[in-house]
Amino acid sequence: MKEKVLVAYGSTNGSTAEIADYVGEVLAEEGLAVDVRSASDVTDLASYGAVVLGGGLYGGRWHRDTRRFARRHHKALAERPVWLFSSGPLDPSASERDIPPAPGVQRVMNRIGPRGHATFGGAAGG
Repeated sequence: MKEKVLVAYGSTNGSTAEIADYVGEVLAEEGLAVDVRSASDVTDLASYGAVVLGGGLYGGRWHRDTRRFARRHHKALAERPVWLFSSGPLDPSASERDIPPAPGVQRVMNRIGPRGHATFGGAAGG
């Protein structure tokens, strides 16, 4: 049985969810089994071989559901391949250059050791 990839996200008004859906579509096109779910709906990572976790940035902080997910599942995340993404800022800077992770996201990175992080430009309300 092929292991699944979880794409979990925290989004208030949907733009981060749209990014997560797109990531899931790309992974599925590569032949991977993918679940795209709100971070608040995920209770267990046992059936997932890898995780992509993303959240909208609000005032320089990840969405509450994404922060809680990372805190609740930090041990399981550290045991499997993980990639992170942030949605924001609202200006065009994310398309012009690499944006370093927000401090809170960097703390999560230090705790779980992801394979990478990307910041995508957001939309108002993320």
